[in-house]
Amino acid sequence: REKMSAPTMEERKACWGARDEFWQCLDRHAEDGSKCAELRRGFEGRCPQQWVKYFDKRRDFLKYKKKLETEGYNPPEAAGKS
Repeated sequence: REKMSAPTMEERKACWGARDEFWQCLDRHAEDGSKCAELRRGFEGRCPQQWVKYFDKRRDFLKYKKKLETEGYNPPEAAGKS
């Protein structure tokens, strides 16, 4: 089994740069990933797979948090009704 080595500073910077470019593309195209497929491939190619999963979850969380801050919490209508 191959031991995973920690990315170098240059590899981390390349990963973060690719992530930022991909996220900016998603922001410009209202989350339409099809318009950002090439940047997504670059992001996946420059970052360890675990980092890609983490950053995907992080983006979802940040969007959710922003929505809560701008719209407030609105519980689903069906919650608690039986």
